[in-house]
Amino acid sequence: MARNPDKVAPGFEVVRGDYEDPASLRQALSGVEGVYLVSSPGPHIPTHDLALVEAATEAGVRKIVKLSAFGIGEVGLETTSGWHQPGEDAIRASGMAWTFLRPPTFASNSLAWLPQIAAGEPIPNRFGTGAIGVIDPRDISAVAMAALLTDDHDGQAYTLTGPELVTMADMVAQLGEVLGRPLRIFDEPDSAVRAEFARLGMSDEYVDVVMKGWEYVRNGGLAVLTDDVEQALGRPATSFKEWATDHAASFRQAVDA
Repeated sequence: MARNPDKVAPGFEVVRGDYEDPASLRQALSGVEGVYLVSSPGPHIPTHDLALVEAATEAGVRKIVKLSAFGIGEVGLETTSGWHQPGEDAIRASGMAWTFLRPPTFASNSLAWLPQIAAGEPIPNRFGTGAIGVIDPRDISAVAMAALLTDDHDGQAYTLTGPELVTMADMVAQLGEVLGRPLRIFDEPDSAVRAEFARLGMSDEYVDVVMKGWEYVRNGGLAVLTDDVEQALGRPATSFKEWATDHAASFRQAVDA
């Protein structure tokens, strides 16, 4: 489902649907049995989730698998809980089967370091020494597919983490090993981050949410490991270094460009 189907790469069956256009949602969900619910980060998530749940209920959808967020309902995560809790609650109350996926940081977020790596510059560290159970997005999609195609995961709220806790320094060092070149990091002051985000046109509200999340990581809030990926898939979760190895070409292309 896409707001602009013409922008989707060839090879997919695409229907038009817009979270802010209820009629398009009803049409997109006609004949659909299961939905993987994803929305871009931001305070619009509750509106999008509730619109989708309403349309799905009317269309007779049987199951929703929602990409939620780590630690819903926990102290320190009130913002992301506020974004995702209303959707989770509505899905639970809908009568449909459901599965919630609650990951922390994605391994693919490290692609944001490409400009620094290409320029030979140090990578900004905004997590301090906070460790994270970084998750490979492919593991999230594999669990989502298992939840959509079987009933084995109905009624489960999975906290999906990788197999080990890694700090920012660990990730940069492991990526450097994969690329065969030393990579450096530096601790970026919050004031510099705010100035950069302001230059990019981001709202103060959004910046506050992001920086509060980074503070949560620095204080050890994401230093959590679970075996939920292994329980769901029957295999261990993928490590950050494995992800980096599989995506090394993306980083090397940036260096060689």
